[in-house]
Amino acid sequence: MSYLSGTNMRGGYGGADVLHGCEISVDKGEVAVILGPNGAGKSTAMKAIFGMLELREGNVTLGGKDITKLSPQRRVREGMAMVPQTNNIFTTMTVEENLEMGAFLRRDDIRETIARVYNLFPILAEKRHQDAGELSGGQRQQVAVGRALMTQPDVLMLDEPTAGVSPIVMNELFDRILEVKKTGIAILIVEQNARQALDIADIGYVLVNGENKFTDNGQALLQNPEVRHSFLGG
Repeated sequence: MSYLSGTNMRGGYGGADVLHGCEISVDKGEVAVILGPNGAGKSTAMKAIFGMLELREGNVTLGGKDITKLSPQRRVREGMAMVPQTNNIFTTMTVEENLEMGAFLRRDDIRETIARVYNLFPILAEKRHQDAGELSGGQRQQVAVGRALMTQPDVLMLDEPTAGVSPIVMNELFDRILEVKKTGIAILIVEQNARQALDIADIGYVLVNGENKFTDNGQALLQNPEVRHSFLGG
C-alpha cells in the first residue's frame, strides 16, 4: 500500500459528481503527477485528497490510517501540505515572514528548516527581507513551496506549480521538486505541462471525465502512442 492513497473517489459540487471512482496514490520518495484535459477532475481529485471536498464514496488513507473524514487542518497536522495554484503567499509580508507563517503549528526551533529552504531556493535567501508581492511569478512559487516545507510534511501537494511561468523557470522548479523528492517526501502534482511533468514522474495518472484513463510510470506514459496523440501533441 502506498503512503498516500485515494481509492474509488466519487464526489463533486452540488448534486453533480466530478470524480467517478478515480484512484490516486503516491509513496514516500516518489513524484506522482495527475494529468488530463480541462475539466477532467485533476484539481478536484487533489482537493478531495486534501479534505477540501467531501467524498460521496471512496476513502483516503495516509500511512495506513483512514483520514477520509479529517478536515484539511487536521490533515496538515498528520503531515500533509498543499500549495494551491493561486493566492498561495502573503504578498505584504517578507519572504522570511512567509516562511515563518508556514511553521505556525510548530513549537520547536525552525531556523534549521528555514536554512534548508534557503539552500533549496538560494534566491529566497537573497530576497529574504523583501516583500513577497514584489517577486517574480517563479520566485513567488518558490516562496509558496518553501512555506509548505516549513511544516516538515511527509506529503507535499502542488496544484499547477508552473502555471504562468517561463519555460526556464518551469524547468528550475521541476529541478527543485526533484531535490525535495530526495529527502523522502511523497510529492503529488497536478500539472498542465504534461510532457515536462511526466519526465520527472515516478507514476502518472491521466484522468478523463473523473476516471483513470491511463496509469503508468512517467516514461511509459511518454512513450504510449495514445497518450502522446491525445495529451502530448503527437
